Amino acid sequence: MLLIPMELGPLNPQVEHLALAAALFVVVHLAVGRFLPRVNRVLEERATILEGVTGGPTAELWHAAERVRGERDVLLSEARREAARVRQAAREEGAALIAESREEGLRERAELLATGQARVEAERAEAEAELRGCVSEVASELASRIVGEPIPVPAVNAGRFEGPDGGTGSAPPDGGSTGSGR
Repeated sequence: MLLIPMELGPLNPQVEHLALAAALFVVVHLAVGRFLPRVNRVLEERATILEGVTGGPTAELWHAAERVRGERDVLLSEARREAARVRQAAREEGAALIAESREEGLRERAELLATGQARVEAERAEAEAELRGCVSEVASELASRIVGEPIPVPAVNAGRFEGPDGGTGSAPPDGGSTGSGR
């Protein structure tokens, strides 16, 4: 059955549908009516809290929290500065240790070079002295082979002497120094 006796299409509601809609509206209105005071109470509490932020006990807590946050920030910045100082001191100490180690290494290197050079010079002088004594003998022997007659070793280099270390060496031709004269 139509509410309006004209043909309006979907705009013309049926009476049964209107009755059902009215019944559902009443049920929903009663249900929302029970929850609406609770919702209003929550909204009022929210409004008082928001008002309390700007003033009242909540504002005092808020300001106390801000003060604690500021103190924390100050402590954190001091701790960061202290950590930076410790890092800088460690860098400087490390650089000093590296420089000290480098100097010690250079000093040891110089000592080793000086010791090695002295040893090489001593061995060279010893080898030169030994060769000076042998050169005249080898030269006499080679000359004897070439000529075919024995040639005596020159008297200047023929004399052997015992050095201070107990070894034998050759007497230098100039009678004193063992230097090469170069």
